[in-house]
Amino acid sequence: QVQLVESGGGLVEDGGSLRLSCAASGNIWGIQGAGWYRLGPRNARELVAHISATGRTSYLDAVKGRFTISKDGAKNTVYLQMNSLNPDDSNTYLCCVDVSVHSRWEVTEYWGQGIQVTVSS
Repeated sequence: QVQLVESGGGLVEDGGSLRLSCAASGNIWGIQGAGWYRLGPRNARELVAHISATGRTSYLDAVKGRFTISKDGAKNTVYLQMNSLNPDDSNTYLCCVDVSVHSRWEVTEYWGQGIQVTVSS
């Protein structure tokens, strides 16, 4: 059984930093690509940052230069480093991870439950 556990959210001051973590556990081979999402207009998920299985990254324009996505395959964990936070970044953040289950080639997508980030002004 695969489980994703998100951590690192909370309340931070304007201009501050947080690091979100998304750890996969269970009987898994490892993790591949992953993304961090937040809720946009009409409660739709918007992709904030993505990292491919090979380590290539991409970002939402609004967070470029401030956020960094990374992963640690040995720990089966994906991170989102968020710097220079502003109140517009306040949201629920969700991780989505492509997990290799049982073997490297048996890949299933899993979603975290979401973690709250609140930036004060």
